[in-house]
Amino acid sequence: MKLRSFFVVLLVATTVFFSSCASRESVVYYQNVEDVLAKDNTVKQFETYLQPDDLLMIIVSAQDREAAEPFNLINTMVTNLNNQAGVGSAQQQLYLVDNKGNIEFPVLGTVKVSGLTKKQATDYLTSEISKYIIRPIVNMRIMNFKITVQGEVNRPGIHTIVSERLTLSDAIALSGDLTVYGKRNNVLVIREVEGKRIPYRVDMTKADFITSPYYYLNQNDIVYVEPNKTKINSSVVGPNLSLGISALSLLVTIIALAAK
Repeated sequence: MKLRSFFVVLLVATTVFFSSCASRESVVYYQNVEDVLAKDNTVKQFETYLQPDDLLMIIVSAQDREAAEPFNLINTMVTNLNNQAGVGSAQQQLYLVDNKGNIEFPVLGTVKVSGLTKKQATDYLTSEISKYIIRPIVNMRIMNFKITVQGEVNRPGIHTIVSERLTLSDAIALSGDLTVYGKRNNVLVIREVEGKRIPYRVDMTKADFITSPYYYLNQNDIVYVEPNKTKINSSVVGPNLSLGISALSLLVTIIALAAK
């Protein structure tokens, strides 16, 4: 009788162990958001830093349009193959930031932009062009702003962003949120800074991560969501988990009947 009771308890304990759910603290986002925002609820200014391989659209304009033309790349005509008449459309040429962080700018020549914010680069170009024309206006946009999200999210992949203002929360949402196996308190962000890759760990269960320098993502950032212990354990046990539990249940039943 004691032996039967022991195996019944063992079966119940095993079932509870494998069916146990995670605690609230390991799942819920922004758990102390009221405390964080009570201290500081101002929206931080975010600046995008330019880096090698960025594709930049830079347009220079001025009251005197003809004076500004030499500072703009020539538009190229791209033929629309779906149009039977073969009509083309004008397409703005882009500046590619080379591996040294430079672009070749009309009239000005080689200009180093890597490591500068968009505003700093724009201000510099405006200052230099002002030596040639009156009150130039320089508009700049990054055309290949993208981030990569991997790991325990529902839709991992590379996301190309139209805007240049993307938060870590936005990236997670674009990827369909974390799966139930995603480790929310240890999200890895890998960022390129001056030719070096810098890793940073983010605890998304604590709202103070919104004040960190990794709340806003830079172009080419990599976000990786680690699996939690439940996923790791299930991958170790593999597809034989249900078979093992069934075998254990059958064994307990046989021992129980034999003990009668």
